[in-house]
Amino acid sequence: MIPTYSTILYATDLTENAAHAFRHAISLAKAYDAQIHILHMMQEMDASVISYVSSVIGEEKLAGIEFDHEKELREQIRVKLDRFAAEELADYPEELARVASITVGYGNPVAGVLTEADRLSAELIVMGTHGKGALRYAFLGSVAEKVLRKTLRPVLVVPLGD
Repeated sequence: MIPTYSTILYATDLTENAAHAFRHAISLAKAYDAQIHILHMMQEMDASVISYVSSVIGEEKLAGIEFDHEKELREQIRVKLDRFAAEELADYPEELARVASITVGYGNPVAGVLTEADRLSAELIVMGTHGKGALRYAFLGSVAEKVLRKTLRPVLVVPLGD
């Protein structure tokens, strides 16, 4: 059976070059008459930073600041992604209807992509990757690489420029 795609998850890190991967996602969505769901994951603060700030201002105050700031930041990023999609598709306004949702999550990017793909029953994940050299990948890996290792879904990894 030849695979078809009706639901595509496009995961973005919001870098300038991420538009390149988005164009691939749009092209596939157009070819398959599919919907695109855009996801951006905000990473958690490092535990040592949280511990230090908590000791300086107190746990309760930190929790309140984090909640308020996270909510505001999520909305700002969602608006930015909405604007990004509209600008990228300015010459193809009919394709904007393919963007079914924009989600801004908080937490581990790999877990977030995998969870969102499961929630949507996405048939394809599209994401960009940055070439950062063999040594860095050997120790850290990339989000795209980790998603590839942990999912059974097809993943289109689009190399992004510097």
